[in-house]
Amino acid sequence: MAAEFLETALRGLSAADSALFRAFGAGPIRTPPFDHVHHAFEAHAAQRPRATAVEHLGESLTYAELDARAGLLAELLIRGGVRPGDHVGLFLTRSISMVVGVLAVLKAGAAYVPQDTATATEARLRHVVRTARIDVVLTTSADEVPDHLARIVVVDALPDVGAFCRTITAESDAAAVVYSGATGVRISHANLCNVLLTAPGSLGITPGTRVSQLQDIACDLAIWEVLGTLANGGTLVLRGDDAEQTASEADVVIATPGVLASLDPEVCHRVRTVVVAGERCPQALADTWSTRVALHHAYGPTEVSIAAAVRRHEPGGGRLTLGRPVPNTTVYVLGDDLQPLPAGAVGEVWIGGAGVTAGYAGDLDLTARRYRPDPFLRGGGLMFRTGDLGRWTADGDLEHHGRAGDQVEVLGHRFELDAVTEALEGAVGCERATTLVHDGRLVGFISPGTAAPEVAKQAVSRRLPHYCVPTLIVPVDALPTTDRGKVDRHALLSRLDGRRARALRSQV
Repeated sequence: MAAEFLETALRGLSAADSALFRAFGAGPIRTPPFDHVHHAFEAHAAQRPRATAVEHLGESLTYAELDARAGLLAELLIRGGVRPGDHVGLFLTRSISMVVGVLAVLKAGAAYVPQDTATATEARLRHVVRTARIDVVLTTSADEVPDHLARIVVVDALPDVGAFCRTITAESDAAAVVYSGATGVRISHANLCNVLLTAPGSLGITPGTRVSQLQDIACDLAIWEVLGTLANGGTLVLRGDDAEQTASEADVVIATPGVLASLDPEVCHRVRTVVVAGERCPQALADTWSTRVALHHAYGPTEVSIAAAVRRHEPGGGRLTLGRPVPNTTVYVLGDDLQPLPAGAVGEVWIGGAGVTAGYAGDLDLTARRYRPDPFLRGGGLMFRTGDLGRWTADGDLEHHGRAGDQVEVLGHRFELDAVTEALEGAVGCERATTLVHDGRLVGFISPGTAAPEVAKQAVSRRLPHYCVPTLIVPVDALPTTDRGKVDRHALLSRLDGRRARALRSQV
């Protein structure tokens, strides 16, 4: 079966381009085996109760033990007044209790709102509680969560399992509220089942597959790690302080480019599958890992449930692309007037289908600006404006061409920062790069620290006009990352301010 497009919406295209719009822009039709993601976990717990579900720093729980603990906590939440559709805070650090909390909230019919207390400030937690309308927060005895934020439930201080019987009867479609910046995105069970329980999002995870959990729990990729593993019967390996050690014990790794760049493929020799997602991935990083593992490059903001397009990158396979739509998903390249563009033309990327979330929690105005009724697909639904620029290649892969709002003007010329970054990463000796504008100057950062600035400048000048060549190129041992594994541009700007201050002091 294939997605049904409205012919009237494609009248502006030729017959050939209309056919390509349908062929390239729609993923296959698949029916997930479950409509609630925790039901998939419960099925594995019933079939393989003694299999290891989760490990952390020498401790572990079987599927039966994890199911029992989560069921007990769900019972306590319901008796405490949590109702289907409520938002429950999950404010704690990475631990087995974190996994218990995720499943318990889902079993109670509510949606969990994750924040890592190791990185989130009290002001951040207060903002999340207010905007997500949270009344109950799950935490552990080791985490310091102010009790004035909400009613606190301590996950690792539960009574005996046998003291309660389950009374869970109602369920909600809401599964999680993930904050991207200041706004929370409400993700449903239908959204998650579509990406986690169908290929390629299921990642070939089967009983016995070990999957590392490396990302910050507030990151949408952590959903893929945690629920993607447990819904497919795998073993979740939670990291301690050493991410590389954890990855070396896993078969599957899901990571941002920043986290993946911190791992040595030689050390992680057990790994057979890697997913890299979350931000632009350097070509060299993808090429390096793809010679050792099955490397999948995934694309999709939180608003479309983690991944809307995926491509397996082959060694020597040419330019890294974003791939093709995942099942039950549509990807459109549209012009300023929301008219479909022919293959090869660069336009803004919009995404429709089963992965599109319902919008932002408590922000109807922003939802109305970023989500629109889908005019192309029969049956309606919503489509989401990603803000990314892209085009379809002749092979039907989606190619990234920067951000619609990421253009800068230097010396009277406008261009994309991503184009400069990509050229820098093409220099001999440069593995990762990023480009910023500081005090009206174009500045490039390259890593590792041994990369030569002059060689990088020459690489840019060979590919781009003179006004795209950075005035300053700064080698760094490694690009700093945020707690979510993305390039920390604020830290780089602070480094530039420090360089300028030192220069002024030396002149004095």
